[in-house]
Amino acid sequence: MGKVGVAVAAAGAAAACVAAAVVVGRRVRRRRKWGKVLGVLREVEEGCETSVGRLKQVVDAMAVEMHAGLASEGGSKLRMLLTFVDNLPSGSEKGTYYALHLGGTYFRMLRVKPEGQRSLALARDVERQLIPQHLMTSTTEDLFDFIASSLKEFVEREENGSAFPLDRRRELGFTFSYPVKQTSVSSGILIKWTKGFAIEDMVGKDVVDCLQQALTRKGLSMRVSALVNDTVGTLALGHYHDADTVAAVIIGTGTNACYVERMDAIIKCQGILTSSGGMVVNMEWGNFWSSHLPRTSYDIDLDANSPNPNEQGFEKMISGMYLGDIVRRVLLRMSQESDILGPVSPKLLTPFILRTPLVASMHEDDSPDLAKVAKILGDTLEIPDVPLKVRKLVVNVCDVVTRRAARLAAAGIVGILKKIGRDGSGGITSGRSRSDVRIKRTAVAIEGGLYTNYAMFREYLNEAMVEILGEDAAEQVILEVMEDGSGIGASLLAASHASHGPDAAQML
Repeated sequence: MGKVGVAVAAAGAAAACVAAAVVVGRRVRRRRKWGKVLGVLREVEEGCETSVGRLKQVVDAMAVEMHAGLASEGGSKLRMLLTFVDNLPSGSEKGTYYALHLGGTYFRMLRVKPEGQRSLALARDVERQLIPQHLMTSTTEDLFDFIASSLKEFVEREENGSAFPLDRRRELGFTFSYPVKQTSVSSGILIKWTKGFAIEDMVGKDVVDCLQQALTRKGLSMRVSALVNDTVGTLALGHYHDADTVAAVIIGTGTNACYVERMDAIIKCQGILTSSGGMVVNMEWGNFWSSHLPRTSYDIDLDANSPNPNEQGFEKMISGMYLGDIVRRVLLRMSQESDILGPVSPKLLTPFILRTPLVASMHEDDSPDLAKVAKILGDTLEIPDVPLKVRKLVVNVCDVVTRRAARLAAAGIVGILKKIGRDGSGGITSGRSRSDVRIKRTAVAIEGGLYTNYAMFREYLNEAMVEILGEDAAEQVILEVMEDGSGIGASLLAASHASHGPDAAQML
């Protein structure tokens, strides 16, 4: 080979080496970028760790905080509010009862007709009415006159109305989804408005009295025999179907729980007497907090930027309002650490743009190419052309956040069972589990789209219940899905308290 040939060959070899170096360099950079993203995922997995041991610590903390909240006002992050509901539906209720649910820009009216036996399909009529915008900032009289007029029209459309004249008294359960200080089963003082309402003259007034006066003005003979929140309504509906129901949990956009407590365990209110010897306690468990909860930097940032920092810590880790935004925050961090998602999308910087139903849809995408994941990333977050392995990574993030939420919710439920001695351990003061304590059959009513509509969340919660309780005890705990406890349950509470007269249980 001549000198020219040697030179050409050498140049070719050098070019090949350069090209190979460029390829190797790209691969190294890609590996580094991928390594950073996997590092973020590992960090999230470690931060969200919910071993059985940790969950049992949460169980113990929940039971202890419940005890402290029952001992004194302000003694716990759990408010443990008295509801004065001491007679839950028994299944023997008969007749026609009504419910009114006021909790947003609409209110709902229901007519329920129990037939004296635990029917799975209760006959009912439901109507929804939009509240005119001006009434949300008007006066108490204007708002409740409008509601009373709508109720009167609803009653007048009753089947065979002539056989049930307007002057015959009807019983009404009132679900009022705003902060109140309840003073009896049928009275409560409005603490403050939320959800867009700002009727100044009503703050500090008895909400039932305001409604009752409006009903009288409109000529409708109807008695508000129960003032409840939606959690208590869910418990009432659960108890109507199953007498072993002792607690209710709502896991949806928000979360809360209530349960039946012995009166002698409610130390802060020893002056109350009830015929049943018990009372439903509204825990307001969204505000539960413990150092054992697995909190990450993403939770801390979400809380700091929320309208209520340092409040509702449990709710911010397990409810549908927040799960989507935790996932968004993790994806944003990944996008900032690497360009595997392309340039940082402005949509990723928008709080709450990724709603939890979208997280559920991505998490449960069973298509080979994860087409739903690609569509949601493109349509909602404006991140197009995401490679399949990155889509799988996104599913992993959804899984980690959802699994933690579901398992913590399970620990909360077991915490309630532990407090009332229904977890097989002998109760809060037993010290350690006892194999000789047999758990009674126990039902917990559950309502809320996060549990009912999100199959993976439900699966993880149910799985954690077994892990915490053990298989034998878990077999005796039944989680029963309820629908519309806030409406149907309120009407059944009106029925169960109708025969006891007003304020059978009240503060002395």
